[in-house]
Amino acid sequence: MIDQNCQYNQLPKELDSVFSELEMKKHLRHAGIKKSFGFSCSYLFQLVFCLIFQHKNWFSLLESKKADQFPAKDAVYRFLNQSTFNWRQFLLLLSTFTIRKVERLTDKSRPKVFIVDDSSFYRNRSQKVELLARCFDHASLKMRFYKGFRMLTLGWSDGYTFMPIDFSLLSSKKAQINGISEQIDKRTCGYKRRKNALQSEPEQIPSMLKRALASGINASYVLMDSWFTLPPLVKAIVEQGLDVIGMVKETKQRYNVDGKLVSLKQLYRLAQPLQSKKGILRSIRTVMANGTPVKVIFVQNRNKKSEWLALLSTDCTLSEQEIVRIYGMRWDIEVFFKTTKSLLKLEKELQSRSYDGLISHTTIVFARFIVLSWQNRCNTDQRTIGRLFYELCDEVNELDWAVALQQLIELLQDALKQTNKRFKKLIQSQLEQWISGLPSYIKAYLPISLCES
Repeated sequence: MIDQNCQYNQLPKELDSVFSELEMKKHLRHAGIKKSFGFSCSYLFQLVFCLIFQHKNWFSLLESKKADQFPAKDAVYRFLNQSTFNWRQFLLLLSTFTIRKVERLTDKSRPKVFIVDDSSFYRNRSQKVELLARCFDHASLKMRFYKGFRMLTLGWSDGYTFMPIDFSLLSSKKAQINGISEQIDKRTCGYKRRKNALQSEPEQIPSMLKRALASGINASYVLMDSWFTLPPLVKAIVEQGLDVIGMVKETKQRYNVDGKLVSLKQLYRLAQPLQSKKGILRSIRTVMANGTPVKVIFVQNRNKKSEWLALLSTDCTLSEQEIVRIYGMRWDIEVFFKTTKSLLKLEKELQSRSYDGLISHTTIVFARFIVLSWQNRCNTDQRTIGRLFYELCDEVNELDWAVALQQLIELLQDALKQTNKRFKKLIQSQLEQWISGLPSYIKAYLPISLCES
């Protein structure tokens, strides 16, 4: 194994402590992300992880003056494109471990939720990316098609901290541009994820929740947008012991009221009006066509006050206000999507044609968010995740002068060894006086032997 214990191979102090606290290397090993020779996986993971905090991508880093300090381009791409690495297991282990630490800081009475949503993953300039497809962006105001994937994501939240648990980059069977590479070994984790990419979102969500529950993550509700609140999926989730709170829209879906199947608009007319409940118009208990009992409430649309929105809950014991409050936690995943794309360079940092490369890099970006979320939760100064990100960028930049300072001290020490004892003693005393007058945050970067001398 190549020695990576050089002075340039270091994380910012704040990140270094978090890596140790969250046992990042342990999770990599348990997920089978390890090598028998060459640069270690933990070193390569750390290298890619810290790229964003240096405001550089891998190409620009290799073109910089420090290029000789890093492994060659192929070493990193082989690491990212390895199909045998179980990145899904790594993300699940990391998120589960971090969530357990977060739960110690959370009131037990506070509801914990799973949040399911999808987001666009653009690769418009790509031509030969594996499993590339034409997807429809239903969330965009332009309502247009794009080349790329649908990023289906499962997350956990307690209303204050959001943690991504699982994801899948979905392609399409009908609008597929490129297929699965013929060179992929069908026994690997990478091939299984490729097969998952060709499944529909409702097919994958129950298995995602099953893995999360099996890992020991606790939650009471699953929050979903109207695109996912469909009777078969709601029933499948309820069968796993979870309740669903989601928005519903007018579709062919029917509700059973006194033996009659009615539409959502008809259900609104049958619902009982509520008085003195701001924003909540009506509420009714009913049964979905597949036999699942639900409570549907109608709230005023803030954008168009003449219209209403419908929220569905399979937990009929919740009050109307509680349903609205818990559903509001779904916004955490929208903030997550925005942060990973705008700050953490989810779609732009790595340009790989391999589906494994897309999966591995997306997992590393999610790991960055987990680290920032944990730091945000631990700090009492109420720093936002965006502010934490920029502070870590500053700390990475500080490493350059820290290394330079250490080199200067080492150079002086080498020079002292070649002088006579009298002159050496004089210089040594002057150096000690200078070090003793330095601020404590600068002393932290100096060798311990110098600070204690």
